[in-house]
Amino acid sequence: MPWRGIRDPYPIWISEIMLQQTQVKTVIPHYQRFIGRFPTVRKLAEAPLSDVMKAWEGLGYYARARNLHKAAKDICRNYHENLPDHLEGLMSLAGIGPYTAGAILSIAFQKPVPILDGNIIRVLSRYFHVTDSVDKSLTKKYLWSISNALLPDFSISDFNQGLMELGSEICLPRNPHCTKCPVRQGCRAWKLKIPHLLPVRNPKKPIPHFDVTAGVIWKKDKVLITLRPAKGLLGSLWEFPGGKKERGETLEECLHREIMEELGIRIRIIGKLTSIRHAYTHFKITLHVYQCKYDQGTLRLHACDDFHWIRLEEINRYAFPAADIKVIELLIGKTGPIHHERGGIHGINDLKGKTP
Repeated sequence: MPWRGIRDPYPIWISEIMLQQTQVKTVIPHYQRFIGRFPTVRKLAEAPLSDVMKAWEGLGYYARARNLHKAAKDICRNYHENLPDHLEGLMSLAGIGPYTAGAILSIAFQKPVPILDGNIIRVLSRYFHVTDSVDKSLTKKYLWSISNALLPDFSISDFNQGLMELGSEICLPRNPHCTKCPVRQGCRAWKLKIPHLLPVRNPKKPIPHFDVTAGVIWKKDKVLITLRPAKGLLGSLWEFPGGKKERGETLEECLHREIMEELGIRIRIIGKLTSIRHAYTHFKITLHVYQCKYDQGTLRLHACDDFHWIRLEEINRYAFPAADIKVIELLIGKTGPIHHERGGIHGINDLKGKTP
């Protein structure tokens, strides 16, 4: 891992934020590109937010990118471009909680600070046979106390990183490699032959599903994209406009309504381009995408922060959510026929320079 073996707090901070709810193999190429684009706190702080979002594109949980940008500005303004080396200072920065602060302090500054992430929760729950739900605040507090009690008097960085990797490489959620575990002889779950039963978690609630529409709206040779509000899900990302289907309406009715409510314009739906299934943390969607033409009305913003009419070849300048990226890939690579109106639309290449 490219962030291992270094003591510079900046790349350690970036890596820890990226590793939140994201696998190492996914993080590595994004980390390398991000550090290459923003090699210092100053470079990150001075960059436009749109550049930071574009550099983060594809990594998900985009609030992390917005928080990094905000925190970088605070570090330059309040800490002379150096990450603070104390818990209070780090916890004051956007996007840094107890675990991330502990990781930065122990890895970058060799401070005797405990850490507790999902991997370490699993290791400690099995090793010490913790049978209460780890979703309870009291259990979490107990596990934090264990993590703190285990801290050695030296090599804090190596110990905490080793504990993380014990969970990520050996003590897996399913089919843990117990026979390869260097500490299995002291593990109570191993002795009881129940590692697969721990940690205990509260039952998961059913994940809701929503049908969502989006319009690829053409005006001559340009397509309309809108900027989501900075706060909220997928904030500060561009998208093809649309919204959630309400009970009792068709998908086409939903798209007409959403475009009118959000942008104040009327469109003509030409045909369906694709449907894309996508999962977020707490819900799932099916995104129904339609090829459309701008019809009439003056565009005004109600539920988004900005809009652009752009040529398709310009679209890679903007940061989009994962579902919209799939739409873009389909548009750019389209060579076969698109649903058309009286033969007026054919391949996407035929759209350039024409009114679809």
